[in-house]
Amino acid sequence: MSTPGPYRAIFAAPGSKAFSAAGFVGRMTLSMTGIGLVTMVSELTGRYGLAGALSATLALSAAAIGPQLSRLVDRHGQRRVLRPATLVALAAIAGLLLSAHRGWPDWTLFAFAASAGCVPSVGSMVRARWAAVHQDAPRELHAAYAWESIVDEACFILGPVISIGLSTAWFPEAGPLLAACFLAAGVFSLTAQRATEPVPNPREHHTGGSALRSRGLRVLAATFVAIGAIFGAVDVVTVAFAEDEGHKAAASLVLAVYALGSCLAGALFGLLRLGGSVSRRWLLGICAIAVSMIPLQLVGNLPFLAVALFVAGLSVAPTMVTTMALVERHVPRAHLTEGMTWVSTGLAVGVALGSSAAGWVVDAAGARAGYAVPAVAGALAAAVAFLGYRRLRPAPQREGSADGRQDRKDRAEQRVA
Repeated sequence: MSTPGPYRAIFAAPGSKAFSAAGFVGRMTLSMTGIGLVTMVSELTGRYGLAGALSATLALSAAAIGPQLSRLVDRHGQRRVLRPATLVALAAIAGLLLSAHRGWPDWTLFAFAASAGCVPSVGSMVRARWAAVHQDAPRELHAAYAWESIVDEACFILGPVISIGLSTAWFPEAGPLLAACFLAAGVFSLTAQRATEPVPNPREHHTGGSALRSRGLRVLAATFVAIGAIFGAVDVVTVAFAEDEGHKAAASLVLAVYALGSCLAGALFGLLRLGGSVSRRWLLGICAIAVSMIPLQLVGNLPFLAVALFVAGLSVAPTMVTTMALVERHVPRAHLTEGMTWVSTGLAVGVALGSSAAGWVVDAAGARAGYAVPAVAGALAAAVAFLGYRRLRPAPQREGSADGRQDRKDRAEQRVA
């Protein structure tokens, strides 16, 4: 293990602290909106099925729109695309909160939730900036991806605590409302930083079609549908379980512990100088996430649940770091933002399916039975990963991708070592 030097090194690049900070603020909405909708609707109506379905609608809409926004970003730049898309998303979120507050028919809630899918994938935008800044420095890029995973998990530590806490202690719409404010502040701050914005690629670099033409990317995206189902189900079921235990507000703390485990593991992972096959590490990480869902079937109280989720979180961030490294190896540079967004899209689809399924199971059989949903999703993730593993090794030499440069630098580092 090396010293914390890699993290110092990545921030030596001018502007890196500013765009990473803006990305943190913008990504808070990701961890706050879904769980905020669940809390808001359950507080106003007591219907977890409706709450999960609305969260699923928002996630599916973001999954459908997100890659298209990112493809436009690759062609036209972040500022020109993200600002109008964010304004649309903010207007839709405002309509969603108003319709919930006024008790309008359910179809209005679903209409606004679908329109709110214009939320940009802020994490992909920030990672694309890191890839541009450290495109010829694989060690720094590994640390940068690890750092962004830490930021992701910090958002998931703080976001649910803030969102659930505000919606239960202040007024039901408070959590999603603050999430919208974070989105506006983060995106407009990020897009104001022109010096670190990746240069748009000429039209002729996009003749190959979508980044999803890559077989490896399809494997990663499909696997993360199942991984997202784990996350979505755990959120919904944990809120319901905490309510059954008489401490609904404590759900935010339990979910924060889940993210804390991932955050600590990601911080350590970024300090490691790892050799061997990236695809093999990814497969092991997916299997570890799947196995970590088994202890949740034995949950009996909130402290036990917190411990089980902390252990489960240890495998999340390292797997995300490895996934982004595989995306960079399998996707041409001209499609990198889109490629990263497809992984986020897989997660969003999975969150939609997982939260919806978990909501119906909780309504039908209770909170304890709901933890079967993430267990099934984990088994599916492992199955897809095993079936698609051969498509991830060796990474193809794609024109304009980072794969060739990365492999040469890896071999050079091994010879030096």
